[in-house]
Amino acid sequence: MSAQDSKLFVISGPSGAGKGTLVTRVRERRSNLGLTVSATTRAPRKGEVDGVNYFFLTREEFDRRVANGEFVEWAEVHGNCYGTLVSEVTSKLASGASLILEIDVQGALQVKERFPEAVLIFIKPPSLEVLRERLVGRGTETPETIELRMANAADELALADRYDDVVVNDDLDRATDELVRVLDMHERI
Repeated sequence: MSAQDSKLFVISGPSGAGKGTLVTRVRERRSNLGLTVSATTRAPRKGEVDGVNYFFLTREEFDRRVANGEFVEWAEVHGNCYGTLVSEVTSKLASGASLILEIDVQGALQVKERFPEAVLIFIKPPSLEVLRERLVGRGTETPETIELRMANAADELALADRYDDVVVNDDLDRATDELVRVLDMHERI
């Protein structure tokens, strides 16, 4: 695949919708999909590694990079900043591989403005009740954080119609199959 044939896929949806799990499963089937590492100002969770899960930056370093135009997209979400470095995107696309970005809804819409050819795919939970159960089940969120994420989820779900495709993550195997089909369809276009 040449650089001209590479596709930029953006996967987003509410926190707890299962984006990370689906992307991991899809990449097990489609190892040709490049994946960028996002930057964040939040503290690492147990087991997360700098440069692998995220680039963990101080707020000052993050702000400096924003001022220098080093991000394709960035947003402040749940009190922390997250962003995708331009260098991560351009180097992966230049290699000729299609690229999959797993980012929040605000960031996805920014990417679409900068890269109109990007394919936006929204991962939707089957219901807000299931989403709450997933967030609580993580065991990593405070009750306050869960409430903030639930409030944000309602706003994010309202933007799903701005995406090219929506995949409901009600069953992990079915949702993985559907996401692979969506990626395959767009790569043939």
